[in-house]
Amino acid sequence: MTTQQIKTRDQVEEAYTWDLTTMFADDAAWEQELTELQEKLPKLAAVQGSLSESPEQLTGAIEVLLDTQRSLEKIYVYASMKNDQDQNNTTYQTLDARAMQLYSQYAQTVAFFEPELLAIPEETLSKWLEENDSLAFYRQMLDDKTRFRAHVLSQEEELLLAQASEIFDGANKTFGLLNNADLVFPAIEDENGQQIQLTHSLYGKMLESSDRRVRQDTFKAFYSVYDQFKNTMASVLSTQIKTNNYKAKVRRFNSAREAALFRNNIPESVYDTLLSTVENRLSLLHRYVALRKELLKVDNLEMYDMYTPLLGDAPIKFNYEEAKEITLKALAPLGDDYVSIMQEAFDERWIDLFENKGKRSGAYSSGTYDSKPYILMNWQDNINWLYTLVHELGHSAHSYLTHKHQEYAYGDYSIFLAEIASTTNENLLTNYLLETYQEPHVRLYILNHFLDGLKGTMFRQTQFAEFEHFMYESDANGQPLTQQFLSDNYREMNAKYYGPSVNSDSEIALEWTRIPHFYYNYYVFQYATGFAAATAFSNWILAGKEGALEKYLGFLKSGSSQYAIDTMKTAGLDMTQSDYIDAALDVFENRLNEFETLLAQKK
Repeated sequence: MTTQQIKTRDQVEEAYTWDLTTMFADDAAWEQELTELQEKLPKLAAVQGSLSESPEQLTGAIEVLLDTQRSLEKIYVYASMKNDQDQNNTTYQTLDARAMQLYSQYAQTVAFFEPELLAIPEETLSKWLEENDSLAFYRQMLDDKTRFRAHVLSQEEELLLAQASEIFDGANKTFGLLNNADLVFPAIEDENGQQIQLTHSLYGKMLESSDRRVRQDTFKAFYSVYDQFKNTMASVLSTQIKTNNYKAKVRRFNSAREAALFRNNIPESVYDTLLSTVENRLSLLHRYVALRKELLKVDNLEMYDMYTPLLGDAPIKFNYEEAKEITLKALAPLGDDYVSIMQEAFDERWIDLFENKGKRSGAYSSGTYDSKPYILMNWQDNINWLYTLVHELGHSAHSYLTHKHQEYAYGDYSIFLAEIASTTNENLLTNYLLETYQEPHVRLYILNHFLDGLKGTMFRQTQFAEFEHFMYESDANGQPLTQQFLSDNYREMNAKYYGPSVNSDSEIALEWTRIPHFYYNYYVFQYATGFAAATAFSNWILAGKEGALEKYLGFLKSGSSQYAIDTMKTAGLDMTQSDYIDAALDVFENRLNEFETLLAQKK
């Protein structure tokens, strides 16, 4: 038997790596920019005490701040992405650490800004905005800052918090290093008797195996590692939660959730509406899980049975070249200009494609206002990674269009809206595949994949959101977040979501140990709300609803020029209501009905 080896970074063909030279030509250029930024910081500090002198002085201070921030963003993101290429590379570990130190220095330097801005009387600021056109350009940005009046501390207190920024990020950093660089997973035997060393990327692929022995071995081997470190993971996660609860309390918020959602001006009711709406439709998930148990013909359905295709091995799979061709066709409903962005991504090496030793797991889209919107992947030849490709391209297109149509001050977009463009792409891909493949066995497979995808995005991410909120509330109420407490409650919540047909009394109780989004401070719920919003947009676009495409593209170009909820209303969607969530779950129900009908015809 042979063991499949993962390539080192220098063994990966350059054509399949990202070209980061749109940020810096080389590391020496990064060093030069870092030096120049360090020289800029005193100039930024020099505006302290002058913001209230005049509208011209305030405008000048904002522009110095933005210029410094723009440079810092390049330095920080470049170092982070270089480190993600290979987290065993000490050179880029060092650059990443230095960028973090510089960020901390910057945060300390600008700690005066918001307290001083908020010391300007509201009536004075309003008058200046009416009188000065240059300052008026920053009206939305200033409104977004001044609404924090009740939560910004004194200059001295803000400085203390800024000085502790590296400490506050410690738990997240520790988890990332432990999970991505230090944990080594066992080898298992695949269907062909080959020894395969598990990685984060291969774990998901192996759970799709049609061989139940392989799935079971994968599941148990993977979680055996987390079981060894469960107390450490509980301590690290508890520290992260305590940190966010502490910062929320210090800033006079009622909870960490209120603080997290306040950043994007999202009502907490949006979060609660998601949890309650999905909970009311959990019978759909229970029905699908029961069908999975029936089709797999197992006495006891295990969590490692949740990802294998219900109809055996995939009748279709795609290599990367095929995936590129499908992507361009599937996204054609978004127009020629949008498709040309996709082609540019392929042609100009936006994508770091294959797994290598030490590379960060999973996939993401990243970059800066002045760079290409890059994509990190760990490609495998299957339908999941085709979906991941179009998903991350959605993020990158959103960034591309925002940067092209907005000035730097508004050249990003709210985290609350971040998953909509990516998931709209996924929905368009599903529609394309269902239109392209009419053979019943292939169509069943695609429907199965869609149902699993919505299960993972709407139901699973809502489960994560509910558990995240449970952890924060438990800590705030004085409950120690021990591994036993977390495991017992995660097991119970898993049973609630998946229902009686699946065994939740297994290693799945440890799933909380490996979820990076629990370190992102109330981020994960947005996958579910984003999917539901994307379902609405993709349905409208495919149906040819008047103005739908133009409004959708307008949303992609709008950046942060409006608050997120208002941006969606402009695009035709009110996300404070529950109807768009129910509508997405209706799609799940309709396709589940179709899936069951095709199965019945097959008998």
